[in-house]
Amino acid sequence: MRGWSIPFGRWMGVEVRLHIFFPLLVLVLFAMSGPQGWPRGLALFILLAAAVAVRETARLLVAAALGLRLRAILLLPIGGLFAYANPESQEKANHGTGQFILALAGPLANWCAGLTAAAAILGVSSIQLFSLPLIDPKSLLRSLVWMQLLLGLLHLLPAYPLDCGRLVRNAFARKHGVAPAGRAAAGIGQALALIAMLGGMLLHDSWLVLAGFFVMIGAQIEDQGVFFQSVVDTVCMREVMLTDFATLSPSDTLADALYRCVHTLQEDFPVVRGPQLVGIVSRQRIVDALRNDGNGYVQSVMSRTFQVARPEDTLGATIRRLTAGHGLALIPITESGRVVGIVSVQNLMSSMALLSEQRRIERQEQGN
Repeated sequence: MRGWSIPFGRWMGVEVRLHIFFPLLVLVLFAMSGPQGWPRGLALFILLAAAVAVRETARLLVAAALGLRLRAILLLPIGGLFAYANPESQEKANHGTGQFILALAGPLANWCAGLTAAAAILGVSSIQLFSLPLIDPKSLLRSLVWMQLLLGLLHLLPAYPLDCGRLVRNAFARKHGVAPAGRAAAGIGQALALIAMLGGMLLHDSWLVLAGFFVMIGAQIEDQGVFFQSVVDTVCMREVMLTDFATLSPSDTLADALYRCVHTLQEDFPVVRGPQLVGIVSRQRIVDALRNDGNGYVQSVMSRTFQVARPEDTLGATIRRLTAGHGLALIPITESGRVVGIVSVQNLMSSMALLSEQRRIERQEQGN
């Protein structure tokens, strides 16, 4: 989710990220509005952003009502992609009545907003709501209505990551498994997106081309996500853990610990007493303690709250521990009570792209 996206703060406690093409879309709308119409192009972009905001606010509220824990949301001009904080929330969102409620929340919110805007506009204006083109920088009030209505209608298409496409994927997953369903949903989404883009070109409809383009991006993100999940659920910790690492002792002074920090790239250190793991301390905590309180001992600043993993644990389970909201930046890998490796956010993120690429190459070679 972090690839090709920029942070946009937090929304209802959930990290919000914008796909890089979302803000760049304003340049396309400037071009569609002509050299003298850039203010209307900007207004059109704001109307689209408002439609997405209406949709995703409704989905966030429904997710909260269903008890789903969200970690982040990636916003595209066609809507948002949720990243769940735990497997339980992911499972609940994809099964039972919750999946249907969540799928209906976005379209219903857009349709309610569009119909409300239409009623308000017709009450004070004689604007022709059904004049073509329905979305046009020269008629912002008509565009306000149809931006909401058409965004809701778009999500009735069975193309992932659209809402109806999610339901199709979930139904397929119950019979054939999550990974095949994800690949099939992504393939259907990409095919329909391509049809929409070609149709838009033939009909000279820029909005149809844009909708197909962003559905294509969403489908590719899903395909990458499914492949990433297949990697993390099959890779064991012994395959990715760092075996060349430094440890500290609780009786080490902070000055000695800082000296060790200078000569290693580690950000976080296991604290061991003999073979036994007793804590974890970060480089920044050592520096802050020295600045504020002067020299002392590592045991006074180390964290005694930590989790451990075993070499045979899957990477997926360990990632969920790192991202479960406990503020963990490092998980020691232990065997028979002895620390044999470490996994940190720092080294894990740098190695995931290489792992995915390695597995992708292997899959292509098996296919050939």
